[in-house]
Amino acid sequence: TIEVMPPTHPAPGYYYHYKHDPEGPINNYAYEVMGVGHHTEDDAREIDKYVVVYRPLYEAFVYTNGKMFDIRPLTMFMETIEKGGVTKNRFSKITDESVLNELATIATKMYGV
Repeated sequence: TIEVMPPTHPAPGYYYHYKHDPEGPINNYAYEVMGVGHHTEDDAREIDKYVVVYRPLYEAFVYTNGKMFDIRPLTMFMETIEKGGVTKNRFSKITDESVLNELATIATKMYGV
């Protein structure tokens, strides 16, 4: 059976990578998830073949890489990691409305969309 969308996937929106420093700029290690995709030439839409399509929202990375979208395997995006004896999500969805509004402004300024 070919699934249209994997059962576990990130919703479009803004996320912090686990390396985000809350004491640093609001957009350090911040990303905008655009959606989930798969290779168009591969009909076997297995969970390990899906990718998350996103774009970084911090300047050094954005301009170094030519304002391109990034992709990461879905399984890696959704996994937990252990850092300093603490288990945490690799990426965490941002829900604070004031942070979301500020990141939306940053995304528009960086990408013009």
